[in-house]
Amino acid sequence: MKTQKLHRIISNCCLLLVLVAGFSTLSAQDSIPSRSTIEYFNEARSLSNQSQTEKALKAIENAAIVAEKDEDFKALIDSYHKFALIYMKLDKRKDADFYWDRAKGKLADLEYPYGKATHKFIAAVGKFEDGNNYQALEDLEETRQLSNDRNLINNVLLIEGNIYLGLEKYDIASKNFNSLVINTDPYEQEYLTTNAYIGLSKMNLATDNLEESIVNAEKALALSRDNKFFNEVVEVNELLSELYQKSKRYDLALNNKQNLLNIKDSIFTVAKLKTASKTADKILNNTKDNEIIRLESENEELSQSANRSELTAILTSAFLTIISLLAISLYRNNQIKLKTNDLLQIKNSELQAARDAAVQAMEAKTNFLSTVSHELRTPLYAVTGLTHLLLEENPTKNQEEHLKSLKFSGDYLLNFINDILQINKIDADKLEPLNIDFNLKKMLQEVIDSLQQSAKENNTEIVLEYDDAIPTNLMSDPLKLSQVFMNLVGNSLKFTKDGKVRVVAKLMKAMDDEVTVYFEVEDNGIGISKDQQESIFEGFEQGSIQINREYGGTGLGLTIVKSLLGLFESEIQLESELGKGSSFFFELKLKSKDSVVDDIPFEISTTDYDFDGLHILIVEDNKINQVITKKMLSKKQITSDIANNGNEAINLAKKNSYDAILMDIHMPGISGDQATIEIRKFDKSTPIVALTAISLDDSLEAFYAAGCNDVVTKPFKPEVFYQKIGENIFDKKRVKYPAS
Repeated sequence: MKTQKLHRIISNCCLLLVLVAGFSTLSAQDSIPSRSTIEYFNEARSLSNQSQTEKALKAIENAAIVAEKDEDFKALIDSYHKFALIYMKLDKRKDADFYWDRAKGKLADLEYPYGKATHKFIAAVGKFEDGNNYQALEDLEETRQLSNDRNLINNVLLIEGNIYLGLEKYDIASKNFNSLVINTDPYEQEYLTTNAYIGLSKMNLATDNLEESIVNAEKALALSRDNKFFNEVVEVNELLSELYQKSKRYDLALNNKQNLLNIKDSIFTVAKLKTASKTADKILNNTKDNEIIRLESENEELSQSANRSELTAILTSAFLTIISLLAISLYRNNQIKLKTNDLLQIKNSELQAARDAAVQAMEAKTNFLSTVSHELRTPLYAVTGLTHLLLEENPTKNQEEHLKSLKFSGDYLLNFINDILQINKIDADKLEPLNIDFNLKKMLQEVIDSLQQSAKENNTEIVLEYDDAIPTNLMSDPLKLSQVFMNLVGNSLKFTKDGKVRVVAKLMKAMDDEVTVYFEVEDNGIGISKDQQESIFEGFEQGSIQINREYGGTGLGLTIVKSLLGLFESEIQLESELGKGSSFFFELKLKSKDSVVDDIPFEISTTDYDFDGLHILIVEDNKINQVITKKMLSKKQITSDIANNGNEAINLAKKNSYDAILMDIHMPGISGDQATIEIRKFDKSTPIVALTAISLDDSLEAFYAAGCNDVVTKPFKPEVFYQKIGENIFDKKRVKYPAS
């Protein structure tokens, strides 16, 4: 009877708990906001930028409620991070640290790269505010490595720009701010542009360029007013007041002072700041109270359950006794673990030191190869340029043979240098695939056409087997894909004589706007042994020394193929039998864009231009390169002036009218991109073509942002050189510099 009574009490208690839990759940659901966390986050970001802090905090609080209800721990971490950033703006660092620590606890049990990247970013902001600039830069670099989210990376660029501004590294700060002026951020485009103009204005002020500082500040003021960025409105008015006072335009300075008084009276009142602070305190206290209530509720349930049942009381006593015994055992075990942990920490420190040494060695190798590749381009430009000029000056038959051999050797060395630089860029994460419209069949056909001469020399046929079910217009990076096929088909041709090379493209799967295409390059050449297949994709590997001597080459082609396909999250595979041929194949996911009906050319077709009468400015510090470039222009009846450095280029561009400017980038003193920025201040129309022996750290986007219309890498082929000049002078299709 006693046992039955106990069972009945327990059953009734369980039923009561279920009813209470159900009622609590219904009550909680009635108060949960109906919008998604993403909507609340976007609203909070916009409100925070407009200094509506109280509303922004409430939006984040609603997002946190939805995240907890849906058990969406990633969104909950995001809400903690957004709380932390706003509390930092309110100068409540301890409260910001509270939310930062809560996010840290959640991240420990979750694989969430974006959350970890944001966590590092907030740490960097705190270190920047504390004046620990170099530590902040390290955290920002780690943020960039953890996530490629565009909005996060743009905010990293902004903080970095302000850090470099404070460190008086104006060249780096200028590149960051200029790239943000033309940003395409999906959430904060105008906000980032406004702050970029503010950064440029402060930089111009620091370098005593008052007029340019005022221009950038006025642009920032217009954007901040249009978008109601009130903090920025105040900051820019204070900046303009100082600028106009320094330039002795006291009426305008007074006007900005009056604007400041009006803004602070109407917007930034003490009451508003107190309200935002109270809301922040209330939300923080609610968070802490909810945690206390949750813990007390668990304790209360345990206490009530113990009072209702004698059996539970007995079990609890036994449980406490066992816990006490376990506690003693755990204490002893913990002492052992502490000693073990000390040993592990020592070993971890040793492993970390070894890892750091390996990373430094890899970076040293990459930088060395990049520097060597870059430095070789300048003398190689002299070799290839002089060879081209000598071939056009009616050499004797014997001289022509020697010159052609010299040209072949120069081209071979250039390709080798380009391969090394390409691999270094991939290893250093300096390359990212583009996503533009292109015609796949046309791209493959153009690769095959460009290799027909090599095929004829080996009496080998190239066959394209193309599946017409593949959509006509796709989205990807045609330049990098063409490089993959140039290397694969070129490799097959090298080792196939009197045979056939098949290039296959077959549709595997199509779903919505995404297609999966199977590619294969097959030959019936010499084949690859099983042992050699294991290392064939490693750098400088060709199977054996005998193969290297007989067929030539560097063995970098397949390494580049493997690395490039890695950018597209694809993997090259190989099947081969010695003496029977080889087959290289891989699958690639591409975006379909059937709505595009225009035929998109992969390459710009060459055009014969009439250059007679053109006058061009050559900006070049190397005397030999000056002579070669000037003579190459003279061959086309183009006259030219020479500037030995960036400052001379600016002065000549002010005094004279040129049809185009050929701008060397790497020069002592003022660099080519800085000279371009200065020229664009008074000349918006003259085409500027950058001539550069591009290195690992160079960015084509930085050249375009500076105001260049096009880029030609040195050493260049003469036909490419003339084609670029003609396109930019006569076609005027490639203006890429941002309008002021």
